[in-house]
Amino acid sequence: MTKVLPHPILSLVIAGVFVALINTFSLGSVVLGLVLGLAIPLFTSPYWPTRPTIRNPLKLIVYFAIVGWDIVVSNVQVAYWVLFRRSASLQSQFVVVPLDLTSPEAIALLAATITMTPGTVSADLAADGSAILVHCLHTTDPAGTVEQIKTRYERRLKEIFG
Repeated sequence: MTKVLPHPILSLVIAGVFVALINTFSLGSVVLGLVLGLAIPLFTSPYWPTRPTIRNPLKLIVYFAIVGWDIVVSNVQVAYWVLFRRSASLQSQFVVVPLDLTSPEAIALLAATITMTPGTVSADLAADGSAILVHCLHTTDPAGTVEQIKTRYERRLKEIFG
């Protein structure tokens, strides 16, 4: 079964994203999404030497819910900063977040989470994967920002990816 469907979760994600991007829920778009969802992982599987191990899929769902909530809250916060504060009062700076994660997939998901959350951007990853450089639009407490990223996101990713 793994020869025909090497990455089942990726297949579902590709099919779902395709249907969402088409923005038309029809039989044809679902069928084409499923065909792409089956074909892309099948043809790219030789380039994936190992699979990421997700130890607890339910925690992944909780993680995505937390990230979604943080994106909404951060959007409101950034809108407030842009609309009601002078740019001179913003204290933007770079912070270095040391990583305990070792899985490339977990590090990529953490970097994507930081970038998707308004007000922060993953700017660089250390060559050995030991730290991420993050630009914050506004922070008065860089150590608190690092601690928040580590406890809110990295800790959960360690539980998910092991």
